[in-house]
Parts: sequence; C-alpha cells; structure tokens
Amino acid sequence: MIAVAMSETMNPTLLKALLASLPVFLLLSGSIVLFSRRSSLGTFSQLLGATCLLLVLLAHVFEATHLFPSMRWGEEHSLGHYLDLASAILALVLFPAGYLLDALTRPRS
Repeated sequence: MIAVAMSETMNPTLLKALLASLPVFLLLSGSIVLFSRRSSLGTFSQLLGATCLLLVLLAHVFEATHLFPSMRWGEEHSLGHYLDLASAILALVLFPAGYLLDALTRPRS
C-alpha cells in the first residue's frame, strides 16, 4: 500500500533523471580518472563532454523539483531549455570526439 502511494506521487521527470544518474556518474568518474592519468586534448574533451552530460542531468532534476523557477525549466524558449539543449549537444559532440581523438593519438605498446 505504501509503494502504491509513493508511485502515484513520483514525478516522472525526476524518476528518469535519477535512473540516468548512474551512467552519467560512471562516465564522469571514468573521464576524471582517464584525464588524471593521461592529460591530452582527447581526454580533456571527454571530461568536458561528461560534465555537459551532468549539466543535462541537473537541468532535469531542477525541472522536476522546481528549483530556480526563474529559469522556467521545461518551457520552450526559456533560458533553462536552451541551457539543457546546449549542454546535450555539447555532450553528444565532445565526448565521442574526445574518445576518437584519444584512441587515434594514444601511443601503441
């Protein structure tokens, strides 16, 4: 009965953000470790892309919890919408580009 009451009040946006948090934090922590071991343009790009992905995650958490309402999260043509969109685009460009650049420039052993 308690589980039913909790599921009825759970915000779907918050649930999606919480489910996405594990892969985002894994990518971010892996990028931090990789950058600390081998500082290069490729690993820095991966780290920056993973950080942008974290911004996307935070934007959805802020939208679901109604934090910073002046950003008008989730509304079209708002600052929150454009911050979320720009972060998602940067994450989708920087992380794979950094991975590819790192794979192509890594010295072979």
